[in-house]
Amino acid sequence: MSIVDHENAVEIPWRPGYRRFTLAGKEQGVACSASLSVLDPGAGAPTHFHNSVDEIIVVLEGMLDVWIGEECHRVGANHTVALPAGVPHGFVAVGPAPTRILAFLPQSGEAAATTYLDGGPPLGADRR
Repeated sequence: MSIVDHENAVEIPWRPGYRRFTLAGKEQGVACSASLSVLDPGAGAPTHFHNSVDEIIVVLEGMLDVWIGEECHRVGANHTVALPAGVPHGFVAVGPAPTRILAFLPQSGEAAATTYLDGGPPLGADRR
C-alpha cells in the first residue's frame, strides 16, 4: 500500500499548459492509473480513444469543453465524465482560470493503449 501526498506527487511531462501528476500507478504497485491534472485555459487533449479500457474524468475546479463522438458538452466542477473504451473523445479547458481534474483508468501502460485521431501522444504517455 502507498499513500501519496498530492503536494509531492510526481509530475509527468504531458502537454503545453497541461500539468499531470501521478497519484497511483505502477510506481505505487497497482495496475490502475489515477492522476491529478491542472490545465491552463486552452490546454487539453486532442481527440483520442482508449482501445480496451474505460476512463473516468472528475472535474474538481474550472470548466472543460468535452467532445464525445460528435457531441460537445461544457462540463464544470463537481461533474464526472464517463468514457467507455473505444469512444472518441477529447477536451479543452475553458474560462479565465486553470481547470483541475482527476482521471482514472482501470489499467495503465500498454493495457490502456490509446489511439490518437488528432495530434499525437503526450510527452510522458509511456510513464502514465
